[in-house]
Amino acid sequence: MRQQRMPQPTLRPRRQAGAPPGEPAAAARPWHVYLLRCADGTLYAGSTTDVEARAAVHNSGRGARYTSGRRPVSVVYQEDCGSKSAALKREHALKRLTRSEKDALIAGTPGPKPRGSARARGNARSTTRP
Repeated sequence: MRQQRMPQPTLRPRRQAGAPPGEPAAAARPWHVYLLRCADGTLYAGSTTDVEARAAVHNSGRGARYTSGRRPVSVVYQEDCGSKSAALKREHALKRLTRSEKDALIAGTPGPKPRGSARARGNARSTTRP
């Protein structure tokens, strides 16, 4: 008795996260990082494939919890990162900047030199005692 083969399912290209339905990964849009200035003057960093649409979501109150109570928000800085991975890494780096460094980035002026860790600067205290 011969076994019948089951038909293989048709595979479609995976949709890129953030791309509209029906738009395959090959047509994926580049990722961006952005800084928003909230109504209370604070800054919020995020990443997306469509900065204007994401800002509209923040202003509608359905964005991040942080911005929902600080509306309206406005985009003050955006940067193209290409891939999602690069955008998330850059977003993390932006969140680690001081307020003055973020303000310098927004103004387009070179900010202070990167601080690095205390150990890298040679200012770390030794944890071992002689």
